[in-house]
Amino acid sequence: MAQGLKIIFAGTPAFAASSLQTLLDSEHDVLAVYTQPDRPAGRGRKLTASPVKALAQEHDLPVLQPVSLRDEQVQQVLADWQADVLVVVAYGLILPGPVLAAPRLGCINVHASLLPRWRGAAPIQRAILAGDGQTGVTIMQMDAGLDTGDMLHKVVCPIENTDTAETLHDKLAALGATVLCDTLKLLADGAAVPEKQNDAEANYAEKLQKAEAEIDWTQSAQVLSRTVRAFNPWPVAFTCVDDKNLRIWFAEAVDMATDAAPGTVLAESREGIDVATGDGVLRIHRLQLPGGKVLDAGQFLNAHSLLGVQPG
Repeated sequence: MAQGLKIIFAGTPAFAASSLQTLLDSEHDVLAVYTQPDRPAGRGRKLTASPVKALAQEHDLPVLQPVSLRDEQVQQVLADWQADVLVVVAYGLILPGPVLAAPRLGCINVHASLLPRWRGAAPIQRAILAGDGQTGVTIMQMDAGLDTGDMLHKVVCPIENTDTAETLHDKLAALGATVLCDTLKLLADGAAVPEKQNDAEANYAEKLQKAEAEIDWTQSAQVLSRTVRAFNPWPVAFTCVDDKNLRIWFAEAVDMATDAAPGTVLAESREGIDVATGDGVLRIHRLQLPGGKVLDAGQFLNAHSLLGVQPG
């Protein structure tokens, strides 16, 4: 194999930190790390470093946090690193032409879907919402479009019907880190074979909105179970009970017929809270009252009952 590559890494959230850690453990040389500016977080709204910045600082790497990459001076600083490749993982900034062209081997992106299925900001959640049976990771050569570049490597990951956005995120983060190193070996050896995307098969994975997480009980139990899983851990599915938002963290569709009005609580037990839907029954396993802890159904029922209540 060819020697290790000189890499600039650009990423922000925990998903990206997995790939950065793998690069740090590899034969490649990470020259610098680009990440989003620190953001207010927590109750005190204190400025907080991204997971990628925190990891980079642990390893004494140079960290750059430009607000934009459109400034010519910012672009020159990036070019001066003379990197072989820029690795981008959930960075959050648009890469203009001069940045795309600066590294010797261009810029590659670790994307959490089987392109071109889901392009855009929330491919993990949109795959669950759509009822996809599988997703995966695509490493692509970046171009000026939104996730439209040629594909260099793809690996499939099944979506289990117990997967939440969080569990699927963690699977894909680990998978992406592995696939990234495989792709870098191909690039270093001059063996990568780019594959064009079929634009006709593309869907746009829009950024999540809190309003989407409100449960519509007229939908089927299957759709609602996917909604609950897709919005765990953010923004978390919810329904209104006695003018309070009851958050639903985990639920499953139960094969049970009912002619009760959608939203009617049918039964309660340690196994779960059964609610009628537009088609079938949704069994709630984990839930949370405002200001309270996330509870299993059995724990919740020790102090509360929803029988006779019609949420939403």
